[in-house]
This record gives sequence, structure tokens and C-alpha cells, in this order.
Amino acid sequence: MIKKTPNSQLKASRPGIQDLTLKNRLPITVIADNIRSIYNVGSIFRSSDAAGIEKLILSGITATPPHPQLAKTSLGAELSVSWEYHRDALPLLESLKEQKIPLIALEHTNESVDFQNFSYPFPLAVLIGNEVEGVSDSYLGYCQEAVEIPMAGLKQSLNVAVAYGIFVYELRRQFLQRF
Repeated sequence: MIKKTPNSQLKASRPGIQDLTLKNRLPITVIADNIRSIYNVGSIFRSSDAAGIEKLILSGITATPPHPQLAKTSLGAELSVSWEYHRDALPLLESLKEQKIPLIALEHTNESVDFQNFSYPFPLAVLIGNEVEGVSDSYLGYCQEAVEIPMAGLKQSLNVAVAYGIFVYELRRQFLQRF
């Protein structure tokens, strides 16, 4: 008979914050630009922690820790994920281009490919955008590729935090498969 593992047992088997190091992280920088919902930001932190993302960059109107509403959905992940804030992401995108670090947008575009059919180069940077407008058109020009999650229903997209969670686990799968 299948039984749930008690939370106390799950927690005991997880490393503490002091045990987490960058060597255990995936070489992925995520730029979350102009995310409107503070709860989505918390979820993005939580998915980043779960997938082992190296760095999360918050920009524009995206909320930053510490904030009780963010902490409500991140459940402390804002303490274990390296993050920084940039008012404007443009200088960062220019720096990534100069460093020749590939930038991939999670966005529906005229050239987007299925996120599962793309072979991701590592290290890489990922750009996710606003819940309504998506990734800024001016920022798309800095991206080497755009990937999307195919939709089978009536809606054209998923919530940004849900889409991000699905996407980062594909990145994790591909990284662990190849390295």
C-alpha cells in the first residue's frame, strides 16, 4: 500500500541552508522582469530553489524580499536562492551578450520552438516576463532563442510562475542528462 512520506521525514532528509553551495546549482541565471504579482515572485523563488537555479535576477516592478506575501509562497526559498535586483534589465542583457552567454526567452513568438524540443546550451540565462505583456519586445532582440510551452486547451498561456516551474525542470532534466 502506498503511503505518503511524513513532512518531518522529508525535512530531515533535506540539506540545510548552510549545506547549499553554488557547486550544487545549475549554471543558469534567470531574469524575472516586471512580474506584477508578489505571489508569482514567491513561487518563482520556490521553483528556483527546487530546481537548483544558480541565480535569480529581479528587475523592473518585480517585488523583492523581504516581504511577508512573497515569503508566504516562497516558504523560505528567498533565503536559499542567490538573487539580486536591477531596476533596468537592459545593462544586464548587454553584459550577457558581451560575455557570450546565451539568453533564452520563455515566450510565445513567431519563432518560438517547443521548450522540450530545444537543446539548451549551458551555462545560460533565461528571461521571463510580465503576466499580461510577457517579455518586453525590446528585450527579445537580445535573445538567441524563444521557447514556449504548447497549449492543448482554449487558453493561450499558463500563469508565469506555473510555466516557469515546468520550464526549469526541463532545463534541469537536460543538464543532468548531459553533465
